[in-house]
Amino acid sequence: MSEIKIPIASPIIGEEEIEEVVKVLKSGFIAQGPKVAEFEEKFAEFVGAKYGIATSSGTTALHVALLACGIKEGDKVITTPFSFAATGNSILYTGAKPVFVDIDPKTFNIDPNKIENAITEKTKAIMPVQLYGQAADMDKINEIAKKHDLYVIEDAAQAHGSIYKDTKVGSIGDLACFSFYPTKNMTTSEGGMITTNDKELAEKARIFRAHGETKRYEHAVLGYNFRMTDIAAAIGLAQLKKIDEFNQKRINNAEYLDENLKDVEGIITPRVLNGVKHVYHQYTIKIETGNRDEWVNFLNENGIGTGIHYPIPIYKQELYINLGYNDNLEETENAANSVISLPIHPKISPEDLDIIIKVLKEASDKFS
Repeated sequence: MSEIKIPIASPIIGEEEIEEVVKVLKSGFIAQGPKVAEFEEKFAEFVGAKYGIATSSGTTALHVALLACGIKEGDKVITTPFSFAATGNSILYTGAKPVFVDIDPKTFNIDPNKIENAITEKTKAIMPVQLYGQAADMDKINEIAKKHDLYVIEDAAQAHGSIYKDTKVGSIGDLACFSFYPTKNMTTSEGGMITTNDKELAEKARIFRAHGETKRYEHAVLGYNFRMTDIAAAIGLAQLKKIDEFNQKRINNAEYLDENLKDVEGIITPRVLNGVKHVYHQYTIKIETGNRDEWVNFLNENGIGTGIHYPIPIYKQELYINLGYNDNLEETENAANSVISLPIHPKISPEDLDIIIKVLKEASDKFS
């Protein structure tokens, strides 16, 4: 295989992040402390929420958010199968059962028109994923949740700064969960964040995050050690100052690709809901003609990194098959077999974008 010259992802760590980490190391306070508290406050402010609860990862954020909502064994949570496994796994951690609903083929987000048919008396929550950096149709989802008295937990792992009808992702549902993994729009190396406007849910989340402690050495519930360190928070605080700039570069890159790929045969470029600000954690196209893997191989052979997010629906993972899942959702299956994510990150240069466009046009001529 040819050398990948344009990678699919590339974290941006500058001198500011390094300096902030060094300050923390020199302070001697490297576990959860004042930097975590500051990061929680400033990230919550960034998304327009009242409370932030930092965690060790996006996955632990989801786990804690579910626990805060009282999700337990025997309950059901409706979500999308077209996501990273953590979305479904976090539900399993509580003893509850994920119930998978098909996606909207245009946005790849959960289709709200199919949610209500999946609701039963055991359903306690809906967990929409704000996939690739674009919010799902949250008005419809919140309306359904209100009608059936369900919690809405946003899996916003990929959507830092995304906006839905003038409201930022992270303050739309009852809670939202973000990831700061290195490939995300901003990073803390590893880490996560729960945001909410509900004081009671915030307090419960803080308890579950730290061994179930209500007071020092007093444990009211079975909790976990899901805390973030001040080292990670220091990186996050530096990144938070840059996130708007990072997102704008992603948006600019996406607009350039949109304009130059719109008439390329065999490709469908990302579709954005009206009133939504997409922050393009991934720029994901859909292949309409030829074999998707042929396109991927051709791009890779020409030095362009790609990703397939996601080739196997969660319900088809071995774990879920062994649990008895046998779903076969049409739009999810179609997307899993036809999507390709292209480099979109802020390090991409105009020259890189032109190379991506040129190679895709060549692939279209070859495979369409």
